[in-house]
Amino acid sequence: MNNNQLYPFERNRYYAGKMLTSADFQAEQTYFNNKRRFVNNLMYGSGIVCGCGVFSLDDLSILVESGVAIDGLGREIVVDSSVVKKLSAVDGFEQLRTNNASLCLKYKESEVHAVYAVNQQNSDHEYEYNRISEGYQLFLMDTEDIPEAFEMETEFLTSGVLFSDDHFRVDLVMPATACKGKNIKVVLRVTKLSAENSKLSYHGTLQIPAFCTSTGAHELEIGVEDVTLTAGEVLEREYWMTAQDTAALDTNVILKSGSANAYVDDAAVSCITGFSLKILLSDCKPRELVNREIGRMSLEMKNIGGTSEFIRLADLRLVRTDNAYIIEEVREADIKKYITAPAQEMLRSSYLDFYVKEAELGAGEQVVVAAPENERQSASRANVPEVATGVLEIPLGNNAHKGDVRYSGEIMHGLGKGNVYVDIGYEYISEDAALGANAKSTIYGNPELFDDAQVAVDAETAVKVLNDKGSFVVAVKLLQNVDYLVLSYRWVAIKFPAGNDLGIPEDMEGKSIAAETPTVVMGTKESHYFGVKYNNMENCSLVYELTEPGSGEITADGIYTAPAKEGVYEILIYCADYPSICTYAYAIVKKKGFEESEEA
Repeated sequence: MNNNQLYPFERNRYYAGKMLTSADFQAEQTYFNNKRRFVNNLMYGSGIVCGCGVFSLDDLSILVESGVAIDGLGREIVVDSSVVKKLSAVDGFEQLRTNNASLCLKYKESEVHAVYAVNQQNSDHEYEYNRISEGYQLFLMDTEDIPEAFEMETEFLTSGVLFSDDHFRVDLVMPATACKGKNIKVVLRVTKLSAENSKLSYHGTLQIPAFCTSTGAHELEIGVEDVTLTAGEVLEREYWMTAQDTAALDTNVILKSGSANAYVDDAAVSCITGFSLKILLSDCKPRELVNREIGRMSLEMKNIGGTSEFIRLADLRLVRTDNAYIIEEVREADIKKYITAPAQEMLRSSYLDFYVKEAELGAGEQVVVAAPENERQSASRANVPEVATGVLEIPLGNNAHKGDVRYSGEIMHGLGKGNVYVDIGYEYISEDAALGANAKSTIYGNPELFDDAQVAVDAETAVKVLNDKGSFVVAVKLLQNVDYLVLSYRWVAIKFPAGNDLGIPEDMEGKSIAAETPTVVMGTKESHYFGVKYNNMENCSLVYELTEPGSGEITADGIYTAPAKEGVYEILIYCADYPSICTYAYAIVKKKGFEESEEA
């Protein structure tokens, strides 16, 4: 079967008296086969589902393990048992032109089980095959003949050229939309354009006003050193930064003026200036953003990419002479394409746990978190106290008597260091007449004030909060003899917003801001980000304004673009909540080539 177009679908319509021929039954099979393969292709794609490992048994033979694959047309390929073959016996071996070969697997149908034909259409065909066996075929082809995978470009990523000459091109690639409060990856991609032996060193500084690095900086150093590649080869360097939770809808990532320098074979070469990437900022989650982008791809876009009717299992490097050959290496890494099967998700998650850790905790620390970190940060910004809660147990033992004092272990409340209020209450279960069932209750304070006090333990409690450690310890003094072995308490921890712990603005005395680079020399129409340093205060929302008309343009996140006219221009920067805290920055704008002619 070689059907590249599985749809539109047509199925048999049955009615009384309809004469069924072999064509009708074939149409029935084709409909269900194509429907299943269509779903396979959309839901799983093509690749290895399981098994199909390739090993070299000796210099002349290979072993292909049993397994399952799905090709680009959605057809299932089942290798029902492991097979051993002499490489010279595999189809395509005689047609190999090079010493680099690829072992491939493809779907193959065979007619089997010959039976006597009752209604012979042709006297030469006395027998017909009664079944079609769905099998597979192994074959070899030169690796250089493997067609390159073609993938449709989407709008998910955006890129720009940082440097380009006859030998190298350097691109910056990142998502076109950043999720606020989330990490985002930036890729520096170096591509070798020529076959000449040459090396490249490139360095530059990105200004990222709406992002910050792990150190909290708004500048990101990027670069490569003495890179040597072959023609067409690509080298990638990854950098990470965090999108800040800002009210802006978009931002720009720009190359800091005068920061870029490049050397090809140790000789300085000119760099691109005025580089800028516009990035949208979104409140949605990364998974939602990715799902939306993938789901936008239409059937026409998927079909443009084409389909492969075979699966690449491994690459073989051969040593060949006029009369013999030797299998020098079998390479599967980065060759096989695996399909993510839902049935394996639990095992996959279990294995990934050995490599991924969501939170970095100290040895032996116990953390109880009331809400995710981003929700706690949002609450702090809105001057809402942070709250955490949990249950603790205090063991009494067999000999607890009135007047005894017992202590809990050290408990981490999860709200971090600082002033935190912690209270505890006795938690118990009693019958509730209104509900007609048992209900859980918690008493904070003296239980004797309630009618059902007899079910609670009469004890005096105290809480010691360890502010510098982010934890607390509970002490209990028994005011009566008890038969309990363990006391259970519900604890609640509250941390108020920064400032005076009541959300009241702090005293502004001694607090100020200053431009990281107060004076910048730049060319006309060039861009520069004016970062700010905070003195004796937390980071705050900033406002950027030009003090005179015709001074150029400045965005809400501090990216200044110089006008076409030379001059000295002033930029006012102040805190949005406290306008009295402000500073000034200056841009000295000169036409391109001014400094060079002056030096000459």
